[in-house]
Amino acid sequence: MWAMKTLNVDLGNRSYPIHIGSGLLERPELLRPVLRGQRLVVVTNETVAPLYGDRLRALLDGHPLTWIELPDGERHKTLATVESILTRMLEARLDRGSTLIAFGGGVVGDIAGFAAAIYQRGIDFVQVPTTLLSQVDSSVGGKTGVNHPLGKNMIGAFHQPRVVVIDTDTLRTLPVRELRAGVAEIIKYGLIQDAEFFAWLEEHLEALLALAPDIVSEAIQRSCVCKAEVVASDERESGRRAILNLGHTFGHAIEAGMGYGRWLHGEAVGTGMAMAARMSEHMGWLSRSDRERAERLLARAGLELHPPAELTAERFRDLMAIDKKVMDGRLRLVLLRGIGSAVVTGEFTATALSATLPAPSGDSAGAA
Repeated sequence: MWAMKTLNVDLGNRSYPIHIGSGLLERPELLRPVLRGQRLVVVTNETVAPLYGDRLRALLDGHPLTWIELPDGERHKTLATVESILTRMLEARLDRGSTLIAFGGGVVGDIAGFAAAIYQRGIDFVQVPTTLLSQVDSSVGGKTGVNHPLGKNMIGAFHQPRVVVIDTDTLRTLPVRELRAGVAEIIKYGLIQDAEFFAWLEEHLEALLALAPDIVSEAIQRSCVCKAEVVASDERESGRRAILNLGHTFGHAIEAGMGYGRWLHGEAVGTGMAMAARMSEHMGWLSRSDRERAERLLARAGLELHPPAELTAERFRDLMAIDKKVMDGRLRLVLLRGIGSAVVTGEFTATALSATLPAPSGDSAGAA
């Protein structure tokens, strides 16, 4: 069995550990030290609860427990769902000493974290992520929130967890599509900051997709190290942290434009990263060979390299104009200057963007 690894997200008095390993849902000592009150609320969903709910209940034995199961899927990541959670918490008379535990994938973590951030102006919460995407990305960093029909994650708050407990055993029941979506976020870390990790992924991708235990653990650990370093340097995304959004501006447009849930978040981000790589090449910032390396690895992971034909360039522009990185009405994008080197910039040419977005019918200009 792979030994548990513990990393730290260094944020002063908001610092917290990330525990990564097998069998962690049988280790109550990882949670109990951070529970400042006795009363707990668990937010999970109808997919995760039947698989692992009994393990978490046993882990929390002895605590008064409010258990909330949400329907599964991105389309439920709404203010209405948050309101339903808050109603249950008020009905249970939960106070400021209570702790909320997010137990599921990225959607559950985002919704539950936002509920914790605004309930009585903020209560403690814990992340117990069960999908690869949530384990390597959304559970770390304190971003919480919900979608709006006009834009992805446009309503939310920064609210750091007290601890993140990653039990890699939960990946055994993960559908292949969800696994590939999580691998997209892992590839992202290699592209934005760690060329050595990208090369490691080129060598070990098939083993990662096959869930080889040592490879999975190494990939999760290295991803979390990368994210923890970036978050510690820029907690509220005033600058450098935005590099974590490589592919997300294009990807969020795909998710919103196609209807939340039709494309998984990681699938849309994978396509968005391929688009960002092509745009970076159009700008002369990324070599053709590096662009091809990025596309090859994304394709090997089973991710689409091109956006859906239903989304026109005009629709992309409309959706991207609502992106959170827009400042003073100006779109900013995360682009690449090489494998392992990302920049956040508004200094791109209209020509490069037009060449990246879908071409008008009968025109091949955007097919690079």
